[in-house]
Amino acid sequence: MALTTGIVGLPNVGKSTLFNAITQAGAESANYPFCTIDPNVGIVNVPDERLDALTDMYHPKETIPTTFEFTDIAGLVKGASQGEGLGNQFLANIRQVDAISHVVRCFEDEDITHVSGKVDPIDDIETINLELILADLESVNKRLPRLEKLVKQKDKEALLEHSALVKLKEAFENEQPGRSVALTDDESHAIKGHNFLTRKPVLYVANVSEDDLASGEDNEFVKKVKEFANKEGSEVVVISAKIESEIAELEGEEKQSFLEDLGIAKSGLDQLIEKSYKLLGLATYFTAGEKEVRAWTFKKGTKAPQAAGIIHTDFERGFIRAEVVSFADLMTAGSLGKAKENGKLRLEGKDYVVQDGDVVHFRFNV
Repeated sequence: MALTTGIVGLPNVGKSTLFNAITQAGAESANYPFCTIDPNVGIVNVPDERLDALTDMYHPKETIPTTFEFTDIAGLVKGASQGEGLGNQFLANIRQVDAISHVVRCFEDEDITHVSGKVDPIDDIETINLELILADLESVNKRLPRLEKLVKQKDKEALLEHSALVKLKEAFENEQPGRSVALTDDESHAIKGHNFLTRKPVLYVANVSEDDLASGEDNEFVKKVKEFANKEGSEVVVISAKIESEIAELEGEEKQSFLEDLGIAKSGLDQLIEKSYKLLGLATYFTAGEKEVRAWTFKKGTKAPQAAGIIHTDFERGFIRAEVVSFADLMTAGSLGKAKENGKLRLEGKDYVVQDGDVVHFRFNV
């Protein structure tokens, strides 16, 4: 699935360092604003211990993890909504992503300049939020006059769009993001094409120093970010982008040993990927056999034919049924044959809603 989260933040907060660690793609990183001019897109494997367990069970020729896409977007500064810095380009790039990973600087370092001259994570968050709100407000103000004729004609879609935009305009004028506004399903559908920046879900990434990583919860900056995030119902991941760059170069036991030495159970990047998945309402199902064990990303609530279509459009078009066993039941049984004997292998039809962890074999005919 082509879903992506954009890594955003003020200049010099650690965005590109984090992106490099995620993808090992080598996006340019430097100690000055605007070193990232074009959005860098990187694809990262989604860590999943269940895939390893299935590989041990089936001994396939190939194991293929599912992937997730991150986009590193140029740093934003105050006045971006009026075109300051790389503002117009930044706003255009962020409209293309499905969710936002907002990197916030939570460390002091005299050698790394801060665009506003001081480290204040809440001020940083509010600066970016306000620029996005102002950009969205401008879009609403442009659209509303164009709707007036259709509204007078009682056009149903126009009435829904107008109702939603009026609600959003009030929020924007009070410096509140679009995601804070409750809209009906019909209203949400009517404004989908606008792709409002502040309607996108947000995950805050608190970037701390190496020394603060193990005890990040005690960092005063992090506490402030968490308090802010809690008020709007968002989550926070605490990372050290610098350390994540080092971890990204390690594998297997060496990586695990390094994490243990740091006093952490899971890398910040793994946490970021997991929470980004959750933020977008994503889940994973598996296909397994001697040839290949593979993980597939799907949107929660997806029915079996559409889930099959993620593999190939022919699977959806000619869908007959899905043979399904949950990962937990398969592991308990020890083999697919035993799971079938135990009555855990089910035949599901077109209305079946695929669940996270399902191991599926699709039957189709084209």
